[in-house]
Amino acid sequence: MTRFLKIGQILTVAVVLVAAAGTQGIAQGQLAPAITVDDRVITQYELNQRARLLQVFRTPGDVTEAAREALIEDRLKEKEMARFGVQISDAELQQELEAFAGRANMSLPEFTRVLSQNAVDISTLEDFVRVGVLWRNFVRGRFGRQVQITDTDVERALASRGASPTQLEVLLTEIIIAAPPDRAARARQAADQISRLRTFAEFESAARQVSALPSRENGGRLDWLPIQNYPPQLRQLLLDLGTGEVTEPIEIPNGIALFQKRGQREARGPVQAPVSIDYAAYYIPGGQSDDGRRLAAQVSDQVDTCDDLYGVARNQPQEALDRLTVAPSEVSQDIALELARLDPGEISTNLTRNNGETLVFLMLCARNYGDTGTIDRDAIRRQLRSQRLAALAEALLEDLRASAVIRP
Repeated sequence: MTRFLKIGQILTVAVVLVAAAGTQGIAQGQLAPAITVDDRVITQYELNQRARLLQVFRTPGDVTEAAREALIEDRLKEKEMARFGVQISDAELQQELEAFAGRANMSLPEFTRVLSQNAVDISTLEDFVRVGVLWRNFVRGRFGRQVQITDTDVERALASRGASPTQLEVLLTEIIIAAPPDRAARARQAADQISRLRTFAEFESAARQVSALPSRENGGRLDWLPIQNYPPQLRQLLLDLGTGEVTEPIEIPNGIALFQKRGQREARGPVQAPVSIDYAAYYIPGGQSDDGRRLAAQVSDQVDTCDDLYGVARNQPQEALDRLTVAPSEVSQDIALELARLDPGEISTNLTRNNGETLVFLMLCARNYGDTGTIDRDAIRRQLRSQRLAALAEALLEDLRASAVIRP
C-alpha cells in the first residue's frame, strides 16, 4: 500500500513539474526577443500588448504591423534620447497619463479599467505615453532654434491657400455589420472575408446581404463626399486606397465598418477642415423595433433644426438629449461615420445604444470652419512651425532607422 502511494506521489510531482515547465516555456516565449533594434530588444509580449492597445484606440488597418513599426520607432527614439539624457519624472508621467485619459472623457482609473477589460497592462500605456512626450520635448529642444517662421513664410502660406480653392472628394461603398457581443465573432469572420473582395459587384452583393444600413438597398453605394467629412483617423486610410480596394475591418461600437473606394476627385469647395462639429443625439426607447422607428418618424416630422429637439425633449430627463459642439477628433467613430453623410439639418436613425435597446436620433447641426473673415496669422505661424518640426523629426527618424541593425 505504501509502495503504491509513493508511486502515486511521484507521478503527481512529475505531472506538476511538466505543467510548470510548460507554463515557464510559454512565459519564456512571450519574453523572448521578437525584434532587436541594435542592442535593444522588443519582446513578443510587448508586440501583443501594443497591438491590443491599438485595438482599444480603434486604430484602422493591420494593428500587428502597426505595433511592430511603432515599437521599432520607439526603440530608435529611446536610443537617440539616451545620448542626451532626456528623462521624465514620475509626477510628470502621471500628469500626462491623466491628460491622455481626459481626452477620452475618462478619469485615469476609468481608462485603466477599460484597458484591463481588453487585457492591456497599464505599463503598456505608460510606455506609449512616456516615449511620445519625451520625443515631442526632445524635438522641440533640438530643432527649436533652427525653425524660424518669417512674415514672408506666413504670407506665402496665405497665398497658397487662396490659390487652391478645391477639396478632395471620395466615392465610397459602405458596409456596416451589426456586431453585438453575442454575434461579434461571426461578424468579424464575415468582415475578414469581405475585406478580401476586390470587384465592385462582389462588394455590393455583400452589402445587400449583411449591411445593417439602409444603403444596403442600393448595394451600399454613397455619393461623392468631401474627405474632410470623415473622422480624422480615417482620412489618410481612405485616400491611400486604390480604386476597387477595401479597407481592413474597422471596429465601431456594436459594429464593424468596411469601405470600398470607387473614385477620388478634386472639387471646388472649402479647403479648410471643420474646427468643430455641432450635432444632437436624441435617445428613443425601443431601438430598431417598430415602436422605436415609429417614434423616430414622429420626431422627424416635428423638427427642421437641432434647436427643435429641445421642444421634443421638454419634460423628459436631461439625458434624453445630447447637444454637443466638439472637435472632429472627439466624435466617436460610429457617430462620425453617420455625420459624414449628412448635411446640416439632416438626420440618421441607423445607430443604437444600450445593446440595441435605445435608438439614436442623430442630427447634424453645423460644421464650423472658424471665422473666415479674420486671418489669425499667429495660428498660421504656429502651424508652419509644427509642420517644420515634424518634418525634421521624421528626417531624423529615417536617418536613425537607416543606420540601425533591425532583426528580424
